[in-house]
Amino acid sequence: MKKIIIIEDEIPARNKLKRLIAELGIATEIIAELDTVEHAVEFLRKQQADVIFSDIELLDGNAFEIYKQVTVTCPIIFTTAYSQFWMDAFESNGIAYLLKPFSKERFQKAWDKFTLLGSSSAAQDDTSLNGLKKLIEESLKSNSYKKRFTVNNGQGLYFIETENIIYFEASEGVVFGHCEKGRKHLLSEATLKEIEEQLDPLCFFRINRSEMVNKRYIEKISRYTKNALAVKLTGFDKYLKTSQSLTPSFRSWVEK
Repeated sequence: MKKIIIIEDEIPARNKLKRLIAELGIATEIIAELDTVEHAVEFLRKQQADVIFSDIELLDGNAFEIYKQVTVTCPIIFTTAYSQFWMDAFESNGIAYLLKPFSKERFQKAWDKFTLLGSSSAAQDDTSLNGLKKLIEESLKSNSYKKRFTVNNGQGLYFIETENIIYFEASEGVVFGHCEKGRKHLLSEATLKEIEEQLDPLCFFRINRSEMVNKRYIEKISRYTKNALAVKLTGFDKYLKTSQSLTPSFRSWVEK
């Protein structure tokens, strides 16, 4: 029986993983479902598994903080909406990198690789930097990203093209899209993460828990604090701020 740990802070994403694991038709046991860096570190210091499914952006920070604090001996299959963390994944026992939203076929391919490798030592020996990079490139090519959003203004429906949205903002349980015409559109999607998983990670980046920016509209970046940046977007006087945990990856992303 394969023992599995799921590290994921979104309930729908956890449920999807559990469903796909159940559909494998083999003996498995999910020994823990963890949603924070703190809980994961605490659990992994006491118990390990055969494989970990790990999101990257969690409620209290970046999942790679877990693997800096705890020695993990098993392979990790990363599940994330971000493409820019593949190097960190390679350095953290990563054997597969599933870019959300991923299909059952891509999940099966990741599981087959885990089965083939057989053990954490084999994973470390056989996983290559180029191999993991190729997996991400394949995932990017296979994803179909959202081209437009539907907006209901009470009088009817209208559409806004994704490429014309300068940034997304989550506020008080709803999500807004700010467009290049200076308008603020109330979107039907419930969470920013739901939107994030439908967008091209090379074009959009979530700079903090409530805001996600479109690269093409970034006009200026300046230092805000020692570990955070201020981002000026075209047509907006207000600067948006990156969170400390996302600043390093944002620097890398914006230069691609």
